[in-house]
Amino acid sequence: MAVRISEELVGEAKRFSKIEHRSLTGQIEHWARIGKCSEENPDLTYSLIKEILMGLEELEHDEKTEYQFG
Repeated sequence: MAVRISEELVGEAKRFSKIEHRSLTGQIEHWARIGKCSEENPDLTYSLIKEILMGLEELEHDEKTEYQFG
């Protein structure tokens, strides 16, 4: 499925994808997931949303680790 997005957003995504070692599509999908979660949970911080998404990704790949309380 083709989706049109602005050249400005594509340019920014290219820069961030290199930093984060993601494909261009992967970077845009990452931002979309962050944005969706943020809209659904406006009280959560970006850091917490990122940790939640990382945890979900680990669960999908059966990479669970026990949480260590600090």
